[in-house]
Amino acid sequence: MDGTEGTRNARTAGRDGSAADAGVALVTGASSGIGAATARALAREGFALALVARRADRLAELAAALGERGSGAVLELTADLCDAAQAAGAVEQTVERFGRLDVLVNNAGFSMRSPVLDSDPEDWDRMVDLNLRAVLRMSHAALPHLLRAADAGPRGVADLVNVSSVAGRVPRKDNSVYSATKHAVCVFSEVLRQEVTGRGVRVGLIEPGMTRTEMTIGGGWTSVPQSPPQDSWLRAEDVARTVVFMVTQPAHVAINEIMVRPTAQER
Repeated sequence: MDGTEGTRNARTAGRDGSAADAGVALVTGASSGIGAATARALAREGFALALVARRADRLAELAAALGERGSGAVLELTADLCDAAQAAGAVEQTVERFGRLDVLVNNAGFSMRSPVLDSDPEDWDRMVDLNLRAVLRMSHAALPHLLRAADAGPRGVADLVNVSSVAGRVPRKDNSVYSATKHAVCVFSEVLRQEVTGRGVRVGLIEPGMTRTEMTIGGGWTSVPQSPPQDSWLRAEDVARTVVFMVTQPAHVAINEIMVRPTAQER
């Protein structure tokens, strides 16, 4: 796959229209888990959606389900965000399709727990590429459009939301590189917030605790010492509600950071 092939695989579903009344939101990692739940939650708020992930079949299923519920226009973008050209292309195709971009949700991520000595450095590379570099690339590509929406768009504000993790604040053994990438996202988000908040772009950081997703179940998280019982973990929908809370505040209100844990989680 070359640098643009993935983002060329795009199609729309749902009602026609340049943008929903609530605005246009781009969600990465939208094929499952927190990303899919966030897309559904934003659709209920009236946002037009650009859904980005590698798995085209999952995106098609989600877009079809949203269409059946009468949601606004949906753009499916199959892209590997570890590729800089595909990341930038996802933003450009969103703006080309809808005419603007009001909200970016950087949610795509990858996790693999193991001690440093036993780790596969290729897993490290993927975590750095997807958890950090993709956030930087997507943010950089989206910022001109978000600034334009904040200045001239009907909402009077724009939002960039980064989904990090409690692991970025509370390091645990066997989780060094994942925690490092998520801590970097925390720092990047705060610095970016300082740079653009005066221009109407709100930068929000969401740090979920133990959440039941494909990534956590398959990435070694079920055996984390002192973790609460799995039936008490957050659901993806719980995190999605925090995203919606963040981006639906009045224009003069910025929710900068939310850490959300299961009630039973101590650390």
